[in-house]
Amino acid sequence: MNLILLGPPGAGKGTQAKLLSARHGIPHISTGDIFRAAIREGTPLGTRAKEFLDRGALVPDEIVIGIVADRLKAEDCRGGFLLDGFPRTLPQAEALDRYLAGAGRPLTAAIDLEAGEEVLIRRLSGRRVCRVCGAPYHVDTNPPREPGRCDRCGGELYQRDDDRPETVAERLRVYEAQTRPLIDYYERRGLLRRVEADGGIEAVDAAIERALACGERRA
Repeated sequence: MNLILLGPPGAGKGTQAKLLSARHGIPHISTGDIFRAAIREGTPLGTRAKEFLDRGALVPDEIVIGIVADRLKAEDCRGGFLLDGFPRTLPQAEALDRYLAGAGRPLTAAIDLEAGEEVLIRRLSGRRVCRVCGAPYHVDTNPPREPGRCDRCGGELYQRDDDRPETVAERLRVYEAQTRPLIDYYERRGLLRRVEADGGIEAVDAAIERALACGERRA
């Protein structure tokens, strides 16, 4: 099973990716993790990517797809994969398709987790992080025992700048502008599976499995 996971910030991609990965025995591949590993290991493409990142420039698509392709050649991907955070642009999606076609490993589906803006803003703006140990909390779904204090180490909890409501709204606007062409692309190819992600973890997980099993466009 070869999957792509799409969805705006706060849709629950990380949580659902872990569940999908464990159930189907396929690696959850995060673009950020791939880049860090390639740079840490000093691979040729990792070294080239680092040159762009060090000067604050965007890494060209051909380098990004090259790094992803290298990761997909790994032994743990022989039975399938789950891509999270890639592709981000239409050229990346087209390049990925060319690579997968050449490798004889067609994409199974692109899962699009959809949630209303009000839900997304509430989820993201409620997040808190410990300044000392980095433990994550949420004021509604995972509050600390003592308000403002970490259960693990007693450190101060704070709200990241990119989780403030006004910043979240801008992040969602940017995501919509960047990702809409991707969603349209996979829909035209009959690969898009729309899943409503407003509900709880278990409900969304079940909806994803229904969409994959039945080939539904929406679950």
